[in-house]
Amino acid sequence: MKQLVVTGDDFGFSTGVNRAILEAHRRGILTNASLMVDAAAAAEAIDMARAHPTLAVGLHLVLVDGRSERSARFLPHLVDANRRFRGGPVRSGLRYALHPAARRELRLEIRAQLERFRQTGLRLSHVDGHHHLHLHPVVLGILLDLADEFQIPAIRLPSEELGLTLAVDRTGLVSKLASSAVFRLLRGRAEARLRAEDVGFADRVYGLLATGKMTESYLLHIIPRIRAGRVELYSHPSLEEPGEPLNGPPGSGRQELAALLSPRVRESLDLNGFQLATDGEANHRFPGRTSREIASRAGSPRADSRE
Repeated sequence: MKQLVVTGDDFGFSTGVNRAILEAHRRGILTNASLMVDAAAAAEAIDMARAHPTLAVGLHLVLVDGRSERSARFLPHLVDANRRFRGGPVRSGLRYALHPAARRELRLEIRAQLERFRQTGLRLSHVDGHHHLHLHPVVLGILLDLADEFQIPAIRLPSEELGLTLAVDRTGLVSKLASSAVFRLLRGRAEARLRAEDVGFADRVYGLLATGKMTESYLLHIIPRIRAGRVELYSHPSLEEPGEPLNGPPGSGRQELAALLSPRVRESLDLNGFQLATDGEANHRFPGRTSREIASRAGSPRADSRE
């Protein structure tokens, strides 16, 4: 049987995202959530996770397009007075690579987010990053330095076949070609480092090239074509709430939630020999199991209470 981790990113971003992730776990195939510890609805997300111990939760490290955990006075090269990170992924990546003071502050902030996660009392299932900035060589090096101290069991390394995505959707071709090349290079450099520190990673990770488009039709296309033993699918399910910001294109969150709830997707996973699992499988109270079994288990009354 092949193991499949299904992750909902941006847990804590908003009430709408939190509701969607919980629904996808209780009624669908979602096994993991990646928590933004300083996001607007993080406290609500933490309460939800504590009440649903079958949901494995990891850290969604935020170093761009969000707020820092530490005060702005400790991070003058990273954030503004409101603790908002300056610049986008490219500008931030260059700053981390070229500015020694920024790298020192970066280590403080990464430690602070890991410490904040530990304070929740949740077991750390994995670490990934907002806009995948966790794969920046400087950031990844800091995470691996801290892996033993914070018991990081797994880190996401995106890896998907470009042809699978292009067979469904050729829009944004140049961007997809660039992303595929860049992340293939980053993964190639990261694999040996993770193995050396005994940190886990999946053989294949799908979601990067179809961000905002992890729909039912897309999943039904790729699932029978996956040739790997340990796989992660990640998406951004959400329910749009009045007055809340969106973490993706309008309507995309509902489409991605519908895909995670789809009986056709669940059936395809079973037909193609996938067991649903979690990144921190050894730390999870339930072993890998079929998609029907996890849906039944997560929706049972006992699963909704602390054991």
